[in-house]
Amino acid sequence: MITVSVDVMGGDFGPEVAIPGLAKSLDRYPELRFQLYGIEEQCAPILDQFPKLKSASEFYHCDVAVRMDDKPSKALRQGRWRSSMWRCIEAVKNGDADVCVSAGNTGALMAMSRFCLRTMANIERPAIAAIWPTVRGESIVLDVGATVGADAQQLIDFSMMGAAMARALFEIDRPTVGLLNIGVEEIKGQEEVKEAGRILKASELPGMDYRGFVEGDDLGKGTVDVVVTEGFSGNIALKAAEGTARQIGEYLRAAMNRTWLARLGYLMAKSAFDRLREKMDPNKVNGGVFLGLNGIVIKSHGGTDADGFAAAVDVAHDMARNNLISKIEDDLKLFHARLPVNGELVEENQG
Repeated sequence: MITVSVDVMGGDFGPEVAIPGLAKSLDRYPELRFQLYGIEEQCAPILDQFPKLKSASEFYHCDVAVRMDDKPSKALRQGRWRSSMWRCIEAVKNGDADVCVSAGNTGALMAMSRFCLRTMANIERPAIAAIWPTVRGESIVLDVGATVGADAQQLIDFSMMGAAMARALFEIDRPTVGLLNIGVEEIKGQEEVKEAGRILKASELPGMDYRGFVEGDDLGKGTVDVVVTEGFSGNIALKAAEGTARQIGEYLRAAMNRTWLARLGYLMAKSAFDRLREKMDPNKVNGGVFLGLNGIVIKSHGGTDADGFAAAVDVAHDMARNNLISKIEDDLKLFHARLPVNGELVEENQG
């Protein structure tokens, strides 16, 4: 049994999307149990429509819901201890839930998660990892917005956390990892990226297969399982990819409606276009994972629908079932016990 705490009030649509999404995920994973945090008068009528979900849930009334436009400082000041967002995170801290999910304000959710759960030992800053659709399937990209700028050690931390997430999500023993750069040659890029690459190459950690530098077009190709960058460039890449997907969708719709012959062609190839639309739908790969905290927090898109919210809960299920936190902790311990010196691995206590 896996217990998921949920900020039911989060997102653009709150319980109108979150509760039906939970019901969909419960149908896929009957072992799930939920702790729901929200304003009872808004949630109860919707929850009553899903008796199976209601029987698998405990509801906790909260007086405060963090708004999507609240600044993180305001959310912490007014919502600490009593908002639906804070209490669903606190349930993970207290061991009452295995993982929490919210579609709420990203900045507020990160601020509350850092304040409540704290960062893991040897992790200076957390990261947000996104599941990225590729021509080969799916990859993980991090950081996509939590940390603007990163030194070599932080990029190494992101690499280990991303690899641990790939093992938990994709269930592969040694995921491939690449550092996002302006070229694949070792002499290119910022010094922090080059230094991180040298250390990762020397480390030869058993939990990842470091493949060197990757470029922007490798994101869509799926060249590696995990692409690592700092939050500024990662967030730009994420928004650019989402915008490009919408742009292509608009181009296709316009082209298909231009002439009667084009409309006829669309009808004949409708199944292919439906598969393309599903592949490009961001709701199908919804669920950013906050990595580097003493607990698992999943961030859903704020404007998602019930299917998208269910996808985020599915990610939460996989992260908890496959012991994401333990995998990250094991990798960090191994790395710090085998520090790379002059390209060779040595035990830390040997100097």
